[in-house]
Amino acid sequence: MAKKMDEATKRRVRAGRMLLSGKGPTEVAKEIGVARQTVHSWKGVLDEGGIDALRAIGGKGRPAQLDARQLETLRRNLLDRPTNHGFGTELWTLKRIRLLIERLFGVSFSEVHVWRIIGELGFSNQKPDRRAIERDDIAVEQFKRKTFPALKKKPKGMAA
Repeated sequence: MAKKMDEATKRRVRAGRMLLSGKGPTEVAKEIGVARQTVHSWKGVLDEGGIDALRAIGGKGRPAQLDARQLETLRRNLLDRPTNHGFGTELWTLKRIRLLIERLFGVSFSEVHVWRIIGELGFSNQKPDRRAIERDDIAVEQFKRKTFPALKKKPKGMAA
């Protein structure tokens, strides 16, 4: 039975097939979503050993500190309210997620790496509106139309 390919291997093989079909490294890089230099290095491997050599690449990087089960646990916890995890407001920040990972798994990451992890989990940056909860939109509109124009300076010589 054939060994199942991980996502990175699938991307390398797809890129290799595109290169073999005549597409250039720049075009392949854009379509696959990797750096142009990465495609050039894959092309070197492809030229020397073919598609099988691209499949064999791997295991060179540092092993992941969180496995798939732990990432799923993290995803479920992030769908929870931050206040359920002891934080003061209803807003997840990188710092809070970093602390949550430390609490749950005993692993410490930089905020940059936490950003990558939450991106892989399918979360995106959400910036809340910076408005007071007590804001009265009708009063704001009235101020803009009536009060503020009366307060603005008028050019000299013009009657109020």
